[in-house]
Amino acid sequence: MSTDQIDLEKIHPELRDVYRHMPNLPMHNRLFLGLFNRLAKYVIKSPKPVDGVTITNQVIGSASVRIYRPCGELSGAGLLWIHGGGLIAGSVDMNDRDCSLYARDLNLVVVSVDYRLAPRHRFPSALDDCVSAWYWFQASALTLGVDPERIAVSGQSAGGGLAASLVQQLAAEGGIQPAAQALVYPMLDDRTAARQELDALKHPMWNNRCNRAGWSWYLGQAPGAADLPAYSSAARQIDLTDLPTAWIGVGEIDLFYPENCEYAARLQQAGVSCQLVSVPMAPHGFEAVAPRTAVARKFRADFALFLREVLTLA
Repeated sequence: MSTDQIDLEKIHPELRDVYRHMPNLPMHNRLFLGLFNRLAKYVIKSPKPVDGVTITNQVIGSASVRIYRPCGELSGAGLLWIHGGGLIAGSVDMNDRDCSLYARDLNLVVVSVDYRLAPRHRFPSALDDCVSAWYWFQASALTLGVDPERIAVSGQSAGGGLAASLVQQLAAEGGIQPAAQALVYPMLDDRTAARQELDALKHPMWNNRCNRAGWSWYLGQAPGAADLPAYSSAARQIDLTDLPTAWIGVGEIDLFYPENCEYAARLQQAGVSCQLVSVPMAPHGFEAVAPRTAVARKFRADFALFLREVLTLA
């Protein structure tokens, strides 16, 4: 076993074969990151159609969104989705199938944000793009067949962290608020990256060396500073009252597990309803890399059930 890999015995039996052969990419290396992002543009092509869903793109200022709209009569609900990638990689393309299936299976309109990435674009670029996408969705809701008050915000990994920051900023700005926030193993706390002792734990998919690079390039400074700009790191927000009901799902051997649990507890202490789904022996990104496993299907079902309940879907 490579010294760059976690002990496979710690990983859920259904997931071991996938992670056994999965390399830890050196995303903390800026040269590698640039090559990775260039190659990704060629590897991930135009969205693959899913029966019963139409896909369109819309430019919004410095960003763009991709809209997934189920055919037939709509439920009137919507989902603003934010992709992952450690704030330094990824694109709207990476979740095409997921967003298409959410649209079709839950009968809601999904708007996925293609936001700007660090290190070229530092905070608040990515968050500004997500805010712009929210207000565009609000302004376009009736045209899309969506009730503006039945839109949830969700994201995966870095997208989950941006979703958490987004609902915090929207709460401060007032107006129509998201109906809920569904955070999939969100990247919430830059202070995790500052803990160099975590480097030795060799988390698969996204380790703390990559985490430190992602936060450093996004913030434009080393993570863990005493003071940061508001909404740059969701876990730094002191007042969590009056935020929308939340769902946080994370594997118990994910680098983000402690910060996710702490954030869930803080939401509950602030009077915000928050459901925490902890998956034993699951690392970061498990449901994305092994979607056919029972543990991944259960995780996705929990996510879908939450959205069905908060958005009153049939």
